[in-house]
Amino acid sequence: MKSLIILAAAGLLASAALAKLPPPTDEAKAKAAEAAAKTAWSGKVEAWQLCKSQDRVAAFYYKTSKAEGKPTAAPVETPACVDPGPFVYSPPGAPVVAAAAAAAPAAAAPALAAKKP
Repeated sequence: MKSLIILAAAGLLASAALAKLPPPTDEAKAKAAEAAAKTAWSGKVEAWQLCKSQDRVAAFYYKTSKAEGKPTAAPVETPACVDPGPFVYSPPGAPVVAAAAAAAPAAAAPALAAKKP
């Protein structure tokens, strides 16, 4: 009898676990998109940091090998490390105002400097 009750309870819990969740709201979708963008940016930052540290290690290796008189092979040409910059998220449908706002003060600064005697 106990096993029948346990089996029935397990069946009820299993059916509750298979229940369909409501669709995410627009706000939840936007938060998920921002989190995905931040994760992608974090990956770019990690790749940049790795590239910079590999460059430092290679430079140290060549410097110490040359000082010790050890022969070294020519370094392999690799693409330059690219700094991803600060994280800036602009939702997909929103106008790109941040770039225009950042460019406006930079353009106004030379004009102000030229006006001063």
